[in-house]
Amino acid sequence: MSRFGRIATEASAAARSFLRRRTAVFFTFFFPVILVLIFGALVQTQPTGGGLFAEPAGYYIPGYLAVVVLFTPLSRVGSEIARHRDGGRFEKLATTPLSRAEWLLAHTLVNVAIIGAASLLILGLVLVVTDAEPVVSPALAALPVFVAVAVALFCGLGALLGALADSQDGVIAASNTVALPLLFLSETFVSPGLLPEWFLPAVAASPLTYFARGTRAIVYEPGPWVGDLAVLSVLAVAFLALGASAVPRTD
Repeated sequence: MSRFGRIATEASAAARSFLRRRTAVFFTFFFPVILVLIFGALVQTQPTGGGLFAEPAGYYIPGYLAVVVLFTPLSRVGSEIARHRDGGRFEKLATTPLSRAEWLLAHTLVNVAIIGAASLLILGLVLVVTDAEPVVSPALAALPVFVAVAVALFCGLGALLGALADSQDGVIAASNTVALPLLFLSETFVSPGLLPEWFLPAVAASPLTYFARGTRAIVYEPGPWVGDLAVLSVLAVAFLALGASAVPRTD
């Protein structure tokens, strides 16, 4: 079987496995929807009120997208590695030509497809329940690229967490511990002006910051976004390489 065939076969199996787990489907698609309904429709934004949600509704579009871009790949890929390891499936895969990099790439492609669909749902819901008005320009064509690259990055990080954690419960705890601070401290829901100046270098060190900046420059405040995409792409390649090396041997 060719490399493409091996990746396609593993991706197909991963997609079917995801669809069979109803809880995973629910949290992937409906957990972000709940957040949009709570913060977008109920709490709403108060541009003149100060504090949290003090920016116009369009400012928070990257934050809503970041929820699914960040949480889903971290937990799904990490849990898959823990599940495969606990069930001895990597030992079985070791008898096949499938390599660690191919295994991770296949699962990354599945996550890109799933999260791409979820992101489209979230974006549509934001436009319906809030007064956000995204900028319509040719740059919108780069938005799916940002989503795909960010998903790939966090799939690599999820693989690292899955390899380091000793159980599926450990993966969930580790992914939440990593994801929650990143979600709120990466120029998503909390603007830099609300943070102390000494903490801003940590914000700049977050990979999610470049996703938020780039997507905001596309959908809310037109500005340069190529540099953010370049940084995100370099980080994605690095994390995927590290994640592939951390996957238990399948070759």
